[in-house]
Amino acid sequence: MFSYTLKRLGQTVLVLIGITLITFILLNVVPGDPVAMMLDKRADEATIEKVRHEMGLDIPLPEQYINFVKGAIRLDFGKSYFTKEVVMDALVRSFKVTVKLAAMSFLFAVVIGITCGMIAAVYRGKWVDSLLMTLSMVGVSAPSFWIAIILQIVIGLKLDLLPISGFDGPLNYILPSIALGTRYAGSIARITRTSMLDVIKQDYIRTARSKGVKESLVIMKHALKNAMIPIVTLVGTELGYMLTGSMLIEKVFSIPGIGKLAVDGMMNRDLPLLQGTVVYIALVFVIVNLVVDLSYALIDPRIRYGKGAD
Repeated sequence: MFSYTLKRLGQTVLVLIGITLITFILLNVVPGDPVAMMLDKRADEATIEKVRHEMGLDIPLPEQYINFVKGAIRLDFGKSYFTKEVVMDALVRSFKVTVKLAAMSFLFAVVIGITCGMIAAVYRGKWVDSLLMTLSMVGVSAPSFWIAIILQIVIGLKLDLLPISGFDGPLNYILPSIALGTRYAGSIARITRTSMLDVIKQDYIRTARSKGVKESLVIMKHALKNAMIPIVTLVGTELGYMLTGSMLIEKVFSIPGIGKLAVDGMMNRDLPLLQGTVVYIALVFVIVNLVVDLSYALIDPRIRYGKGAD
């Protein structure tokens, strides 16, 4: 397990280096001068060149990239061109909000998704199965911003049960969490059902039933445990998406999270802010994928030895 972990950590470092390089190149080939945008059209060329020099944007790109990597290692991305706020402070502030939203959405998606998938698998071919899979398909297909708007209109405005904007208290978390988690709950329900059906057909499940083991124990202890690898894969990936913020959900509910921060950076071509948010998003996905891979090895020891799951 130790050697497997070291191998995955080495791969993770290489991925992060590749992402920082691609990010830097793309942000510097996009048309538009961030200094000109920051100073507006009223600034003359001499002023623009002076500011570019002060910000270190007139040095060769390879040197700029090295400075960017050195700063990223220290978690120092400089200051925003427009707000003058330290990028790391902005990331931490937005991250706290996004984590709250992601945690609530993740809990909703996992609990609802796995429960519905298990029930659908147990009652395969019956009306309960059809109903749950239809609802899961609707959840997967419906755009999250559409679900958000419907929840705002019905729950927030018509019934006046929950606030429709902001992120100040626990009640503010409920509607955006449902809107963000519904799609993922549908996906988890479908993959759980499929994986459970594959496992339920196995001989050891029939053996457990023939020995008189309670059906609830057969499902929870034997079937669900052995069906977890594809579920863990999907759940881990979706947690990564949630932790990187949802631009649409945060926009609809006026939530000052990572998604909104990234949009602000793109709109203003704020290079330090964009670089910081991209590195953050990449780091989240890399860490989540690493945890998922290590979870595989714990669930099925054959994986760490390269023998696969078959």
